[in-house]
Amino acid sequence: MTGLAARLLRHRTGPAAATLLALIVGVLILVAMGTLVESGLRFRPEPRLWASADVVVANRTISHTFREFDGETTTSTVTLPEGGTVDADLVDRIRRVPGVTAVTGDDRVLIGSPAAVGHGWDTYVFTGRPLAAGAAPRTDDEVVVDSRLGVAPGDRIELVVGGINRSYRVSGTVETGTAGVFFTDAQAARLSAHPGRVDAIGVRMAAGADLGAVREIATAAGATTYAGKDRGKAEQSENQAARSLLVEAGSAFGGYVVLLIVFVVAGTIGLSVRHRRRDLALLRAVAATPGQVRRMLVAEAALLALAGSATGGPAGLLAARWVHGELVGRGFVPAGFPMAGGLFAVPAAIGTAVLVAVVAALIAARRVTAIRPIEALGEIAVEPRRSGPVRPIAGVLTLMAAGSSGAFTLGAAGSAGALAGAVGMLYLFVIAVALLAPHINAYAARLLTPVLPRIWRAGGYLAAANLRANAQGMATVLTALVLSVGFGGSVWFLQDNLERQTATQSSAGTLAERVLVAPGGLPADAAREIREVAGVQAATGVRRTQVVVRALGGIEPVGAQLVDPADVTSTLDLAVHKGTLADLRAGTVALSTMQASSSGWDVGDKAKLWLGDGTPVTLKVIAIYDRGLGFGDVTVAAETVAGHTAANTVDEVLVRGGPDADTALATWAAARPGTEILDAATRTRLLSTDLALGAWLNRLLIGVMVGYAALAAATTMVMAALARRRELALLQLVGVTRRQIRGMVRAEQAGLLGTAVLIGATIAVLTLSAIVNGLTGSPIPYIPPLGWVAVLGGTTLLALASTVWPVRRLLSASPIDNIGLKE
Repeated sequence: MTGLAARLLRHRTGPAAATLLALIVGVLILVAMGTLVESGLRFRPEPRLWASADVVVANRTISHTFREFDGETTTSTVTLPEGGTVDADLVDRIRRVPGVTAVTGDDRVLIGSPAAVGHGWDTYVFTGRPLAAGAAPRTDDEVVVDSRLGVAPGDRIELVVGGINRSYRVSGTVETGTAGVFFTDAQAARLSAHPGRVDAIGVRMAAGADLGAVREIATAAGATTYAGKDRGKAEQSENQAARSLLVEAGSAFGGYVVLLIVFVVAGTIGLSVRHRRRDLALLRAVAATPGQVRRMLVAEAALLALAGSATGGPAGLLAARWVHGELVGRGFVPAGFPMAGGLFAVPAAIGTAVLVAVVAALIAARRVTAIRPIEALGEIAVEPRRSGPVRPIAGVLTLMAAGSSGAFTLGAAGSAGALAGAVGMLYLFVIAVALLAPHINAYAARLLTPVLPRIWRAGGYLAAANLRANAQGMATVLTALVLSVGFGGSVWFLQDNLERQTATQSSAGTLAERVLVAPGGLPADAAREIREVAGVQAATGVRRTQVVVRALGGIEPVGAQLVDPADVTSTLDLAVHKGTLADLRAGTVALSTMQASSSGWDVGDKAKLWLGDGTPVTLKVIAIYDRGLGFGDVTVAAETVAGHTAANTVDEVLVRGGPDADTALATWAAARPGTEILDAATRTRLLSTDLALGAWLNRLLIGVMVGYAALAAATTMVMAALARRRELALLQLVGVTRRQIRGMVRAEQAGLLGTAVLIGATIAVLTLSAIVNGLTGSPIPYIPPLGWVAVLGGTTLLALASTVWPVRRLLSASPIDNIGLKE
């Protein structure tokens, strides 16, 4: 049957081209996205800092085991936001283990300016690299630096550590491949933000020594051992962050992109098979068996999928390289991050495309192959008015599930989780529409029957009759249009709402008129110093980080802010609606409404969570506030996290004071190079810019889905229009003018488009409102100026272009030439 399938494809170029286009673009998207995810999954960081270590002891992740409803246990693991530390006493304990020849603890020091990472000199010894020039640091005012920082032995270098500027003499230079600085071990320990703890421990063993004792000591202390190729995982680097970004983005959107492609390809192939009912019925009437017809359709679908893969695969690899370049240029991924060649992504994309195409062909052919040959032509001549009871029942159940899904999608933290939840809710609505589409079309046709003839006269009368008779056949077209409007009007605007609400909440909740910032942060006690400046009424230091909380299905990191509670009520208004922020102190916590709801916490409860370095804490809930997007879902006193952050700094200091404070603040800032004083409006504007840059990847993924949904609608409507060749020819032969036919088509399109826009817009509003209400507390979402005009106008133009143009082309031919052609 493969040969017959190939010959038939050559004689139905229109539907074949539409299906092929959907497959090409689908494979392109799958390959591009799959390559990025594969790059993250296959990335194995090479150890640089611990290149000569046999084993590294570190604490990079946290795991939590919980029991499912069915009694099964599941373990959830997340990367620690602040990197994690281990007790420095482990160094001496490991040193006493038989077979250990060398061991050192790494006091990691974050340097604000120039942006670099510092370590002790003993840690550099484990890199196994010689000095490029100069000598090791001998005194606390000497450092060895990487050559990329542009200094030479004997030069002076200014380093901002902990928000304080310090001058060092460069004793030597090295080639580490990163912006590294190496202090004496004593100086690195003093500069560490977590005294008594180290970032990691490197261990060198004698030949043949057993690592078991080291593992036992590490495990007892709650740490993990990394050996062999895994040693690179113990190092905190930009590549590790990039790996997490690619994997998380792929996990959040990958399944939905695949589902969208299934929607589009299955709909296109299903419509193509439906329009060939007469051909397939004829084959059955001349004794073709059901199996032969199914094999022929499967062969056609497989050939189209393979042909689409041949073009979409290479195009997807090029698209992945373009996306990688954009990610590098925008700072999401370092330039040296290795890109996978698509070894797994390409076969997976091709296999998915072939599988979807084949299954869609089998499902679409089931009705034609189920009837007896003698009844095939007669049964297929008239479009069935009703489907079985299973489809509408399933549609109603899916609709109910979509309506109740909003509450379950709000537990995901951050914009990526909200977007993924919105897409999932949207898909449920669209699936419900697809199942109920014949009934929706029939009901809409009855409502439009008295309206269309009044506007388009004879054309309107014919359109109303067609809509009533073809309610089942137009189900795919309605679904494609609803999908396009739903995507364009919900997930795209959701990103705008997240950015706008974040900036709005931050602006409304900041009572301070001035904000002090500096590259690499300000000293932890900067707020205390600024309170003593003349004219200053209140000052609050703020540092942003993440903490780990229990969530539905495991644990997850959520945004948090660490504040100096002394003047917090004078500089911040978090819109507290329960409790009071004045009670904030060490051992307490304030939560956003969303976080309190998802975790089941209330004022007075004991909240159990983990700090950014993995330290478990139990904090008393003293307030619940509404402005979680602008200020993070968790607010704790800085004293609570002292010694548990990667750097002993604050991101900014919020200041309230009279006009006489300006000069004194300027003097204070001038004594600290790099410090800037911003007004509240400038801070909000910079925040909006940062949010837009950070949301670029989300917008790219959303844009791909919206564009593919629009392509689905266009190809579906073109195929539906071209399939009417014989119908339009017959109308012309019985005396209907071309003008009346064009009026009929416009009336049909107006009715179908109006129904799709109404349903799609309703779905979009429900989806958008549910997610935005959960995130912001406001049920009214923000729609950008001309936003709905663009979505609805674009959909209308797309529908008209993909229907009117093909019909106009069909009408340009003689009806005698078209009447004998197959559907």
